[in-house]
Amino acid sequence: MTKEAPECPVEMTLQLIGNKWKVLIIRDLLEGTKRFNELMHSVTGITQKVLTSNLRSMEEAGLLTRKVYPEVPPRVEYTLTETGYSLKPILDSMFMWGTEYKKKFV
Repeated sequence: MTKEAPECPVEMTLQLIGNKWKVLIIRDLLEGTKRFNELMHSVTGITQKVLTSNLRSMEEAGLLTRKVYPEVPPRVEYTLTETGYSLKPILDSMFMWGTEYKKKFV
């Protein structure tokens, strides 16, 4: 990462996954390796440009790896790194919180 790391751990986490797209990409990659088009379809509403930008930033941060196969047409696969998988408890907590919130307020 090129930015200086914030002192606050919560701020550091938000810097890495602080937008809805990154959280949804991680959610889908927790299921296993996915190709670009699979992510385009599973992350509802994301544009190709935004998906590409988020994937690059997440790769730079060490959250996922990108593997390009020398084929025509090119095949690219994305997989969470160990650091990326370490975010699972956070997403699990978000899932549980969201479930409870929906029961009470939606």
